[in-house]
Amino acid sequence: MPALNPDDMAPVINRIKRAQGQLAGVLRMIEEGRDCEDVVTQLAAVSRALDRAGFAIVASGLRECLVQDPTADNLDAKKMEKLFLSLA
Repeated sequence: MPALNPDDMAPVINRIKRAQGQLAGVLRMIEEGRDCEDVVTQLAAVSRALDRAGFAIVASGLRECLVQDPTADNLDAKKMEKLFLSLA
C-alpha cells in the first residue's frame, strides 16, 4: 500500500480541521440544549466532510498505486477497494 503524498493531503488536512471545528460546535450546541434539527443538520455536515476527506485519501492512494506500478498485482487494488467501500 503506498504512502500518502503530503502534497495531495493539504486539502484533506484542511477539510478535517474544519470538520473538527464543526464537531466542537455540535458539542457546544448539545451542551447548550439547542434545537434537535439544528444539531442533526450540523452533525450531518461533519459526517459529509469526513466522508469526503476519506474519499480523497483513497483516491490519492489509488493514484499513487498507478504511478508507482501501473501493472501491479491486484492485491493493492483490492485493499484500496476495501478501504473505499468501508466509507460507504
